[in-house]
Parts: sequence; structure tokens; C-alpha cells
Amino acid sequence: MLESKERITGHLDTDAVHCGEKTWLGSVTTPIAFSSTFVFKDMNEVLAYGQSQAAHYEYGRYGNPTREAAEEKLAALEGAERCVLFDSGMSAVTATILSLCEQNKHLVITDDAYKQTLSFVTKVVPRFGISSTVVPMGNYAALEDAIRDNTVMIISESPTNPYLNIADVAEVARIARKHGVLSVIDATFATPYNQRPLEQGADLVIHSATKYLAGHNDVLGGAVLGTTEVTEPIYQWRRVTGGIVDPMSCYLLIRGLKTFGLRMERLNRTAQCVAEFLSNHPKVRRVYYPGLSSHPHHDVARKQMRGFGAVVTFEIDGGLEDALQFMDRLKLCLLAPSLGGPETLITHPATMSYYKETRERRYELGIIDELIRLSVGLEDPKDIIADLERGLGAVTG
Repeated sequence: MLESKERITGHLDTDAVHCGEKTWLGSVTTPIAFSSTFVFKDMNEVLAYGQSQAAHYEYGRYGNPTREAAEEKLAALEGAERCVLFDSGMSAVTATILSLCEQNKHLVITDDAYKQTLSFVTKVVPRFGISSTVVPMGNYAALEDAIRDNTVMIISESPTNPYLNIADVAEVARIARKHGVLSVIDATFATPYNQRPLEQGADLVIHSATKYLAGHNDVLGGAVLGTTEVTEPIYQWRRVTGGIVDPMSCYLLIRGLKTFGLRMERLNRTAQCVAEFLSNHPKVRRVYYPGLSSHPHHDVARKQMRGFGAVVTFEIDGGLEDALQFMDRLKLCLLAPSLGGPETLITHPATMSYYKETRERRYELGIIDELIRLSVGLEDPKDIIADLERGLGAVTG
């Protein structure tokens, strides 16, 4: 059986390397426990397990040492008592909502939360008798007014996608506590490196581990973090419904986390350089990046964030044809809808994420034709900027 190494804690970078690690026959790295079931040596061990399930692994859906190592490492980075890992970020979101809400309950969500989270809240959960209210991001009076006697949770995201709006996490948490409801923050874009919502009063933090945590565009995963008490229904939900992440993905997540701090430091710095370049370019109408003083939530970001993340959103000074020509001229930036890996990825939301919506509906959602979202990678900043300059050369306005 794998054994936990002595826990060494300290700086976030130290925790990313050492926390949660397990050993077998002196291994430096945590082995991949490819087993769907685990053997008991005798009936005494079976009986002991029945009294304390933490003493032994039984079945892969209930526990796996590689997954446990990844969960312990993430919990250390987020400053949480417990991490519950899932097979995708949306699996983590849906499990959180359905495990904590029930028929005739209500939740509040901000209007620029992740598209699929909003879709789940407004189109799927009503089938279970759960209602919701969507409120404008940053309008805390509206947020508080939306709370009812049967409200269970407030869900917000910070930063948001694609405009990188910043929620005042402490204010969201204050309102939630005042009314006895849970505050849930999706902090995927921020990561624990840039923001730790639990320390600011939030009850639960959600991450798509697919993005910056795993960090290499090769893993799907999601995580919910908080106290043992608050996460217990979510943990039990996973045991029953089986949305577990496989051991290989857990190993890759562990591997990715060991360079987490180094990657985020570089990504923050590069994104700031790129945002400043774009904000001074004559063919760019507007740049959305919390690290710029022009961003509407810059002051909030400075107050609660260590860094401003690696996503930069901007508007081409032109129309749809200019945006498409810009995208086609790029060579280094890859056309892909995700973020958080070593490669710089760029997406045109109107045609890549919201293609099923009418133009009128897209504009209602703020997804205009000339909007571009850039996820900077680990390439040299000068090369990224040179590629963007190449693309902007195609913009005629």
C-alpha cells in the first residue's frame, strides 16, 4: 500500500512540490495506482475498514491513492481542509449545485458566469424543481435583493470569461453569511496562485483543473474545495454518481502542479506585457485585463489578487471580416477554445463558442463580432507580441 510522505509545508511553491506526495518502495514521485479494486489481507482488516473507511482503499469509485495525493496537494495550495476531484470542471460545478440544492430551493448566479454553468442553472436545474435568479455582475445590491428565504447559494466567478470581470469576493461572502447561504466562487482563471477565495470568506471554491492547475493541455479534471463539513454532501454525491477522475489524469495533475508557481509567475508577467502592447496599438479598440488601470474592476483586482492571470481579451478596431483576417494571419497563436497550457491559444468567441446563437442574441450577451480572447502561454513574450502584430497587420478597420 502507498504511504504518505512526511508533509513539508511552507511557501506555495514548496507545497506544490511536496504536499500530498505518496511513496512506494522509496519512489520519489507518487505512483499511478491503476486498480479498480483493492484487496483486504484478512477479515480483521475488513472489519476495521467498516469502522474507519480511511484505513483502507476498497473500490476505485470510493478512493484511490493517486487521486488522494492530487486532492491533498490541491487542498494545500488553496488553503482548504478538503478537495473533491471530479472528471471535469463542469462535473464539479453540477455536483456542487445538485448535492447542495433540492426541490423548491433557490440559487443566485451572476450574469457573466461561464456559459455552460449559466446554461445548467437556467435550463437544467429547473427540471429538479430548483429555481434561480441571474443578477448583474458587480451589482451587490441586486445580489442581496435576489436572496429569498429558500436560497441555498450564491454562485459567482472571478475573473469571468471573457471580459475578466472581478467579483469582490469578500463582499459576496459577507452578503452570503448575512443571509445564511453558501458563497461559491469559480476561480479557474485566477488559480490559487493569484487569489484564494476561502481566505476572503468564501465557503467553496471551484476550479477546472484542466486549465492552469494541470497546465499542459492534456488533462480533464475539476475540483471543489472547502471545509470538510461543507464539502461532505459533494463528496458523498461523487461516491454515488461516480464522476471520478482516473488515476493517470491524477498523476498528470500532480506532475503539472509541481511547476505551478513557476508557470503562473511567468504567465502573469507575459499577460501584462501583452495587455500593455495591445492597449497601445492603433488597431485595437479596447483591452480587457484586470492588470490595466482601464479595467473597470482594476481596484478590486489589486485589493484581492496577487497577479492578474494569463487571459487578455480585446476588441479589434474593425468588424467581423477584420477579426477573421486577424485570426488567419497568426502563426504562433493557436486557434483553440481552451486556456492554461504552455501554448498560447486564441479564440474568436462569436464563431467558436457562440456559433449556435443568433447575432442579435450574441450581442445581448456582449459577444460582439470583433471580440478576441487570448490565453498567453509560456513562449517568449516578444514572440507572442510579434505574432499579434502580424495578425493586426491584416486589420483595415
